[in-house]
Amino acid sequence: MSALSHDSVYKDLFSHPAMVEALLRGFVHEDWVEHLDFSTLKKQNSHYVSNTQKQRSADIVWRVQLKLPDGSQEWLYLFVLIEFQSKTDPWMALRILTYVCLLYQDLIKREKVKPGKLPPVFPIVIYNGKDTWQASLEVAKLIGASDSLRRWTPSFRYHMLDEGRVPTEELKHLADNLMALLIKLETHLPNDPAILETTRALIGLLKGPGFDSLRRIFTTFYHHTILSKLNPGQTIQLPETLQEIDTMLAERIDEWIEGLRQEGEQKGLLKGRKEGKQSTLQTTLSRQLRLRFGPLPAWAETRLAEAPVEQLESWVDAVLTAENLEGVIGPER
Repeated sequence: MSALSHDSVYKDLFSHPAMVEALLRGFVHEDWVEHLDFSTLKKQNSHYVSNTQKQRSADIVWRVQLKLPDGSQEWLYLFVLIEFQSKTDPWMALRILTYVCLLYQDLIKREKVKPGKLPPVFPIVIYNGKDTWQASLEVAKLIGASDSLRRWTPSFRYHMLDEGRVPTEELKHLADNLMALLIKLETHLPNDPAILETTRALIGLLKGPGFDSLRRIFTTFYHHTILSKLNPGQTIQLPETLQEIDTMLAERIDEWIEGLRQEGEQKGLLKGRKEGKQSTLQTTLSRQLRLRFGPLPAWAETRLAEAPVEQLESWVDAVLTAENLEGVIGPER
């Protein structure tokens, strides 16, 4: 799947509040997450970025109310950046800081904040590259300031979700979390039985009319990331629902498992034939050697038992012309 289409599908996925809630509840281990009122989640217009710092279409901004210890509430902005580059961006911390500052400037320009009081912003990067993310999470670590100047460096960091490095056990404990299921779909091969298991869990979580749009988005996700790999270069009738996808995957995975079984049986048959031929050659050669040269010493018996089929075949030919045992199988070593 191209980066553009992947960005587009992910933008649609994280334009649904259920995915944002699953992301925060499952993969942001901060106390304040429990104090968010997820019913207030509202996607924000992010077309505020200047032409010189153009934001990508898959970078998404949400707003949600955070309950404070004194009983009051304040708005928290969530900046979700989706990163599908194969290599780590060493300047990611600076890049996100720039976006956050542009967000603040836009809020001020539209008079959405009180003078001198900006809302908190929580930036999170979702990365699905094969290599482990290596870039610093903090802007300060990008600045080579001496001790006397360190106090003047900006303090800013972002949260990283490296999908390929989420422990398997953690995903198992999040069996009813939409983000965890998405990661499983992203990190398993299309014909892995885990894909079918995950699909059925997804169907169970997305029941009801409230998830109509999210079901359609996940169906598109399957078309791009899984079904296209199961049927490369083929023109097929694409499933229109997750239930139809489940049926197709079950059929394909059954075919795959049956193919592995048949392959195993074929390899076993070939191995059995080779072992039978090897045993026959060993018996024939041992008899021929004893008839010509007398009882075989232990080292010769061992060499016959360990010789491959090709070696035994050449020794059978040599028996007719050799003058002694060593002329057939070589000297004792």
